[in-house]
Amino acid sequence: MGNTDTHAGSGRAADAAGTEADADNDAAADDTAAGAAAPARTQDEADAREIGAAGSQLSTAPREEPLISGPTLGPVGWVRWFWRQLTSMRIALLLLLLLSLAAIPGSLIPQASADQNKVDTFLSDHTTLGPLYDKLQLFHVYSSVWFSAIYILLFISLIGCIIPRSWQFVGQLRGRPPGAPRRLTRLPAYTTWRTQTEPEAVREAALAVLRRRRFRAHVVGDAVAAEKGYLREAGNLVFHVALIVMLLAFASGSLFKSEGGKLIMEGDQDGFSNTLSQYDDFTSGPLFDTANLAPFSFSLDDFVGTYERSGPEVGTARTFQADIHYSEGPGDTEHKAVIKENHPLKVEGSNVYLISHGYAPSVTVRDGRGKVVFHGNTPLLPFDKNLSSSGAIKVMDGYRDKDGKKDQLGFAALFVPTFGGKGQMLSQFPAPDFPVLNIGAYHGDLGVDSGIPQNVYQLNTKTLKPFKDSKGQILKQSLLPGETLKLPGGAGSLTFDKGPIKEWASFQVTHQPGELWALGGAVAAILGLAGSLFIQRRRVWVRAVQGPDGVTVLEMAGLGRSESAKLPEELGDLAVTLIPEAPPAPDPDADDAGEASAAAPAEHAEGAQK
Repeated sequence: MGNTDTHAGSGRAADAAGTEADADNDAAADDTAAGAAAPARTQDEADAREIGAAGSQLSTAPREEPLISGPTLGPVGWVRWFWRQLTSMRIALLLLLLLSLAAIPGSLIPQASADQNKVDTFLSDHTTLGPLYDKLQLFHVYSSVWFSAIYILLFISLIGCIIPRSWQFVGQLRGRPPGAPRRLTRLPAYTTWRTQTEPEAVREAALAVLRRRRFRAHVVGDAVAAEKGYLREAGNLVFHVALIVMLLAFASGSLFKSEGGKLIMEGDQDGFSNTLSQYDDFTSGPLFDTANLAPFSFSLDDFVGTYERSGPEVGTARTFQADIHYSEGPGDTEHKAVIKENHPLKVEGSNVYLISHGYAPSVTVRDGRGKVVFHGNTPLLPFDKNLSSSGAIKVMDGYRDKDGKKDQLGFAALFVPTFGGKGQMLSQFPAPDFPVLNIGAYHGDLGVDSGIPQNVYQLNTKTLKPFKDSKGQILKQSLLPGETLKLPGGAGSLTFDKGPIKEWASFQVTHQPGELWALGGAVAAILGLAGSLFIQRRRVWVRAVQGPDGVTVLEMAGLGRSESAKLPEELGDLAVTLIPEAPPAPDPDADDAGEASAAAPAEHAEGAQK
């Protein structure tokens, strides 16, 4: 019966071949030459050098240099040292971490690019922190000097790291696995047995087996050298290239983006045209040209909102959609569409999102002579989950008091779609089941002619005089549909009109170039990272030589980029596959010929890693 021998490589050999095989082929050649000049070196050191050469280029990762080991070659040397540090993987990971940390203030502190009003409110409420944040550019995080510096350094670091590794990887793909070390017994996974098959036939069979297993294999001297797992390095490179793609996509999105908001009343035939003057608010990147706004338009036909009527989620929206019709440009036919949450309208490279909605009760205002001076729906802004809403109704032109004098009227409005009873001016449900409109009346100068921008939803009562009731208090009254508030002294009236209460919807129009590139980069980064984590780069050698007694000695050994239990298992599986082509030979020194087993190589190889 046949005899086999398997064991694990020593720790010194594993150290020489581990940690991504630090020595490259040139270094190994230099060490070999030095070993020839210094015969006092031990055999173990020579073996370690040889195994280091066999394990070279298992990774394209550049060698890391200690930060404290700066060169003493003057300015040029320091520049080269700084470049090596900047393009090292350690610094790239550190910059990526810093970029993540630097983005945190952008989500916690109001940003001027998103909402300047919130920034102004923060500055007025925090007189100490506000100016400090402003000096640190915390209201402009993503365009700040320090965030841009981290961003650019990370970009340079990734490019400087990827280019040399890519060329090195291409060279490895064009090359062949190195020849077998002289002493395969020093490798982490090893097995051997004797066979009557000729060495050349063994090598041919091993070459065929390895190629069937998708190893890149060729014969080098008396051994077959094979390698597998190149996709590990490919995945690593794909991951870093994907990061660069994502950085470029985000940069282009920031530079060329545009974003604006528009409130539209349902049934309003004028609707919205994508021009700068039509937006309620608009922000854009520094390189965006407003002349490039896509010429589309749309109108809100109907807003549909339904709510949970019972249970623990009472009041939660179940339907939240806007039925619209739109055209993609002048002369285009109108198309109908539905915009829902997370389902925007995509038109001409822009996305139209539905972001909020509210109510716009209809009122009629008459002057002291009974003439209608205002009639229409006024959008009010909700301030709680049940759509309790507040706003202002302004009558700027055409009003005259009972004496015929020109004046302006202002009404502070509070609307609740479902009234909860006397003393409860907060809505109990978001649907208009029991609508009530509370009005506070003022007159005087609304300040619209002062040249100072005003919020159309707020009433500046500092320049207005309140109408007084019989008790000398500010005139206020809660109105049901069809009821009228009469102003004292024959100054006129305001009527809460009957009929369905119209709703409005607020839309956000976003043009964000590079979105698909960012998505593709994210997907590629995940796939590349998975490949670099789960694919093992390894090499296998099969040596077949004729022993002194004329019997062929077959040796198999494996070396991976890092220690793994899968390598001995794979080596054992290869040995089992090869046994039919090179069956174990009887051992003449064995007392019992039945001790040997054909399956022994596989059994021993599975535990060959130390």
